[in-house]
Amino acid sequence: MAASSFDAVFLGGGMGGYVGAIRAAQLGLSTAVVEEDKLGGTCLHRGCIPTKALLQSAFVLDQARQGGRLGVIVSGLELDYAQAARNRDQVVAQLHRGVEYLMKKNRIDVVRGRGRLDGPHRVRVGGGQSGDVEVEAGAVVVATGSRPKQVPGAEADGRTVLTSDHALTLDHVPASAIVLGAGAVGVEFASFWRSCGAEVTVVEMLDRLVPLEDRAIGTELGKHFQARGIRCLVGATLDLGSIGRGEDGVSVSVAHAGGEERLRAEVLLVAIGRTPNTEDIGLEGTAVELERGFVRAGPDLRTAQEGVYAIGDVIGGFLLAHKGSHEGIIAAEAIAGRDPHPLDPNLVPRTTYCTPQIASLGLSEEDARQAGHEVSVGVFPLTANGRSIIWGERGFCKVVAGADGTVLGVHMIGAEVTELIYAAALGGLLEATPFEMGRAIAPHPTVSEILMEAALAASGEPIHL
Repeated sequence: MAASSFDAVFLGGGMGGYVGAIRAAQLGLSTAVVEEDKLGGTCLHRGCIPTKALLQSAFVLDQARQGGRLGVIVSGLELDYAQAARNRDQVVAQLHRGVEYLMKKNRIDVVRGRGRLDGPHRVRVGGGQSGDVEVEAGAVVVATGSRPKQVPGAEADGRTVLTSDHALTLDHVPASAIVLGAGAVGVEFASFWRSCGAEVTVVEMLDRLVPLEDRAIGTELGKHFQARGIRCLVGATLDLGSIGRGEDGVSVSVAHAGGEERLRAEVLLVAIGRTPNTEDIGLEGTAVELERGFVRAGPDLRTAQEGVYAIGDVIGGFLLAHKGSHEGIIAAEAIAGRDPHPLDPNLVPRTTYCTPQIASLGLSEEDARQAGHEVSVGVFPLTANGRSIIWGERGFCKVVAGADGTVLGVHMIGAEVTELIYAAALGGLLEATPFEMGRAIAPHPTVSEILMEAALAASGEPIHL
């Protein structure tokens, strides 16, 4: 075996691994990334980027259909799915080239193959372009990510029963789809397929769509989905043992408030969460601790094993690319001997790109009350916002404030709200109060005014309500 030695080795080159590696290199550490697939990981190749490229095609399609309201008549409208897929792949390829360039720019060694811990300071790599390599490391950062969760009885076959990975690379839009799970992945694919003309039914065990969001968000999204013709069965149970697969599609029994029925569709998308990639990476030979399959890591991302850190999806919490990237930076700074601020989960923005979009930060109203906070709430509807009226959009911004003048949570649903939530994240980092958020001047007419107005409403001083 060839041998190499580095100050820091990132086991996994996804959003957490490659970003952490860049930060480590900036801090003067000799750095390597071990990756058996393509740099960029799930986010770039099977998640965030390709799905949003397809959703952008769906957005333009929806806008063209609605153009008549604005006096823009589009005739002969159709979706060229093959071109939408080519655009998806071109976007991914461009960004992938950018990541490869950043590795070279920062003089980061990329070891291509499957890595496995061989003790706390050694990684063995094999089965890839780099051949069999033994890598010595002052510190190893486990950044192996996650994969779609599967359950017995609903194992994906890539044809009638799909994971999000399969759904992303279908060569056509299914005529009909059942979506099991109404989290971010489920509602994004439901939204995309419906925009493209599919008949879609969403089945969710809990009592609303996007159940991890503020209750009012789930209720509002349900109204939008139903208006778009998406059937939403919440508080429903899908009998996994009843799944029937055939040449013409899939069928399954579902029990819900209206009774029990047999649903049939071309495909069933199982979107019930993700599982950490902790198997067969050598953790069993270390003191690293697991909890429900996730690696346990402290505020500075250290594990129970000296010299081993862990970041991103593999440690649980919000399974979000930007959270993993931030943790990569924290881990790199800790390895370099700095004293980085730990990640505050309440400052991690969450974004969902269905139509309408959802963006949130911090605690929901319900969670804030359950945590014992005395809460005041300000809600500002998009129907009172000039720019949103021009767009013809509905939704709202909700600010949850504490009696001590803190902003506990911000929740939005509407057009392009994913672009607005960073303002709330910045305000949270700077410990802005509702008063300060309300006094920050928002340009008019913009959708950004909804955050200012909701903050004013939380302070009991609404202007346009």
